Amino acid sequence: MKPLNLLRMVAVILALLVVGCGGKNVASSLPNGGIVYNKYNVHSFMDRKDIKASYANWVEVSSGQTVFPPNTKFQVAKWKRGFVLTKVDGGQTIHYEYDAKRMGMSVDDYIKLITSPTPVKLSGLSKLDQQGIREGKALKGMSKEGVKTALGYPAAHTTPSLSDNKWTYWRNRFKTMVVNFDASGKVVSVQ
Repeated sequence: MKPLNLLRMVAVILALLVVGCGGKNVASSLPNGGIVYNKYNVHSFMDRKDIKASYANWVEVSSGQTVFPPNTKFQVAKWKRGFVLTKVDGGQTIHYEYDAKRMGMSVDDYIKLITSPTPVKLSGLSKLDQQGIREGKALKGMSKEGVKTALGYPAAHTTPSLSDNKWTYWRNRFKTMVVNFDASGKVVSVQ
């Protein structure tokens, strides 16, 4: 075999090995062997045969949607369009779509942002915040932390800064919802 052909073959094999590693657990970049707890509700829906979620959140609570509450225990793995969360108790698998360009951070950084290696404490949130989290909705009077926990971390391409008093979420793939806060960080309206 000619040296040039051998080099090409080695390059192809290496490329296939790198691409083939895309479905493995991200345990090397996460503590606890890739076991995490979500900090915020994960709004998901059934899309043909898969449960899907998105960095855009798709927060319209409707039939066919499942909301996984904070502190659900998941195993994390890579997926070509984002990552996969598999519920440790029950085995449901969520294909979580992610766009690094729109969020301005890597998928690994995003996973670390929305998850925790240990359960998160919600006891510091108000009763109204906790109600909104249970319902998966933004309610008038909720705090920014309560809304973030109820609806998820807002997508950076629609809400560039959490210090803004207007957070935009996606109801679904086509419609948005705006949560407006007053100067003290409490919800005044949801449009």
